[in-house]
Amino acid sequence: MSEPLDDLMQRRAEARLGGGQERIDALHAKGRMTARERIDLLLDPGSFEEFDMFKTHRCTSFGMESKVFPGDGVVTGYGTVEGRLVYVYAQDPTVLGGSLSETIAEKICKVMDLAVKNGAPVIGLNDSGGARIQEGIESLAGYSNIFLRNVMASGVIPQISAIFGPCAGGAVYSPALTDFVAMVKNNSYMFLTGPKVVKSVTHEDVTVEELGGADMHSSRSGVSDYAAESGIDCVQYVKKLLSFLPQNNVETPPIVPTQDPENRRSEGLNTIIPASASIPYDMKEVILETIDNQDFFEIKRDFAPNLIIGFARYSGMVVGIVANQPSHLSGVLDIDSSVKGARFVRFCDCFNIPVVTFVDVPGFLPGTTQEYGGAIRNGAKILYAYAEATIPKITVITRKAYGGAYCVMSSKHLRGDINYAWPCAEIAVMGAKGAVEVLYGRMAKKSDDPAAYLAEKEAEYQEAVANPYVAARRGYVDDIIEPARTRFRIVKALGMLKNKRDTNPMKKHGNIPL
Repeated sequence: MSEPLDDLMQRRAEARLGGGQERIDALHAKGRMTARERIDLLLDPGSFEEFDMFKTHRCTSFGMESKVFPGDGVVTGYGTVEGRLVYVYAQDPTVLGGSLSETIAEKICKVMDLAVKNGAPVIGLNDSGGARIQEGIESLAGYSNIFLRNVMASGVIPQISAIFGPCAGGAVYSPALTDFVAMVKNNSYMFLTGPKVVKSVTHEDVTVEELGGADMHSSRSGVSDYAAESGIDCVQYVKKLLSFLPQNNVETPPIVPTQDPENRRSEGLNTIIPASASIPYDMKEVILETIDNQDFFEIKRDFAPNLIIGFARYSGMVVGIVANQPSHLSGVLDIDSSVKGARFVRFCDCFNIPVVTFVDVPGFLPGTTQEYGGAIRNGAKILYAYAEATIPKITVITRKAYGGAYCVMSSKHLRGDINYAWPCAEIAVMGAKGAVEVLYGRMAKKSDDPAAYLAEKEAEYQEAVANPYVAARRGYVDDIIEPARTRFRIVKALGMLKNKRDTNPMKKHGNIPL
């Protein structure tokens, strides 16, 4: 028996070397980790169980019969993160640049199928040169098989992609179909066509970083949710993200006991709103003051910062946070922020995560750039997401809630469960100043003192319309609350709503305005 065992151990050792020690050393020289090192960093020690260690490609064209490596460019299997089951695949750049073959796709599809069957997240650690040219259609078919599984798993299990190196051409669509994408600064990039093709077609001179780097995708395109400082930082981000997520769409997120009292007051919130409605404040301070231990896990921090999204806990219960940010563009909604919010709300709805919305929104951003870019169509996405969502929805209006933006931001009319307002909230079609100019502009010109006349009318409008009590009288706001008690009121509402059941009309699926 010793000879077969020795042979097995030798074969395993060979497979663990991927493309060989020389290529591993070259990777380390660039400050990058191997596929197995990334898996070891992600998973609990000793928990990884590997599949298909000895699987190899079948291509015999273009000299490929002499380039055979056990495992063929991807390491796949399952393990645990903080004791919870996850499935993982890590592309190995030491084997033919991690290029995707038919057999690599089969390995990836196997773990994705198992993840869906067993109701556990799947995590892709991407570092690949794209399709394996020598295999032609087999490689493209492999990508398509992965894409199909991404779509079928969407809303069933969480899917997370971490990009550690190149991700180009068709390879970008699998990460784009997953729920969250993290990239590494100065190491990873994503684009459909590289700088050389761009130069030949559009005559633009652009670097790899400018075209598809982590900073660009995290701040401009919104493809990436996080630009990590290093590979280690990227893995830690994924692990922290997993701590907020349920295993699948029939479970709820884990509850983490906290010593932060649910009835803790935040006196600073009573004075955080400036006296002038035109003066900004930082909504993140409001969020941090109300959540457990000021532990806020922000998503897409650098993309569309006029809207804040992320995960937090109230009395141990996970929630998704959506909040307008008055300190950036006055917290207006625009194309990017609407899409950002809509996708996040829909994710939370898929996975039974209540959404808490903090509202201070003066409206939608005006201008030709927004109108030409489809502000109407894109703004409708966040409206659609809130209206469709059946999870618990709690809303707190801190200051402005004007016009259509009031409707969109989880209003009572979109099946908001509990809607609160602070005493300084202004809920109206528009601000008092703009409203009286429309209503009384002509009459003011005829008065002896137009400015005084408009000021008087503005005060009247503020008293009659632009305050939370009008909405409260109609039941559109459930209560007007003391800001310092916001945490306690949210915690109590979440407890009351924990067994909420809501349904949508039976249909194949809706037609969201994409």
